[in-house]
Amino acid sequence: MSPFVVSDLATSSEPIARRLVELLRHAVVTMQIRPGERLSEQDIARRFGVSRQPVREAFIKLAESGLVRILPQRGTLVVKISRTAVEDARFIREAIECAVVREAAIRRGGDLLPSLHLCLDDMERAFERGDGARFFALDDDFHAGLAAAAGRPAAWRIVVDLKSQMDRVRYLDVGEAVPMHTVLAQHRDILTAVEAGDPVAAEHAVHEHLIVILTKLPMLEARWPDLFETEDEAEPPARAAVGG
Repeated sequence: MSPFVVSDLATSSEPIARRLVELLRHAVVTMQIRPGERLSEQDIARRFGVSRQPVREAFIKLAESGLVRILPQRGTLVVKISRTAVEDARFIREAIECAVVREAAIRRGGDLLPSLHLCLDDMERAFERGDGARFFALDDDFHAGLAAAAGRPAAWRIVVDLKSQMDRVRYLDVGEAVPMHTVLAQHRDILTAVEAGDPVAAEHAVHEHLIVILTKLPMLEARWPDLFETEDEAEPPARAAVGG
């Protein structure tokens, strides 16, 4: 298994299993644990100094998010990047975020506009330093701030749950999947439309922002074919139950 940063779970007030899910999800999404790698309950428990039970619970949660696949008697496999899963996540995320910015534009951002401007200023400084990790953390803060400006913070929490597949693509090659300068310019377009109280322009800006990843997917898949799922590797969809 690739080395990855191990945090001290004892410093967190959250339940161990929940914190472990967050740490492992972050390691998978940021490519510290690569697609196709196998995870061992025993190894993860040893690394974090916990019993195997919270590790097992964390694996189940990650499987529900589509990041790992639990193979009976064979361990747990980090699922390779699925082009279909990325496309589906982007589609759902756009539907949610277009509704969010429409509401934010109607409200003209309320009293949260200054904090959104500060977030973009911080993103620009991170871009100038070439600090991709900080830039993408602020990217999430900006979108969370838009949801708060719309009075819909729960909408962002839903997006966070489904965007892991998209995040893996952008961390595959930080700054190239969607260049940082492009992200920054698109964020400024979104905020300008929200400030102007123009919901149509705000929705269009979000669409332009989230569609870019689709144009980059073929290039990334061609560059790292071993990290992307093939048709043979894809898990077959569950059959719908037929009622009598």
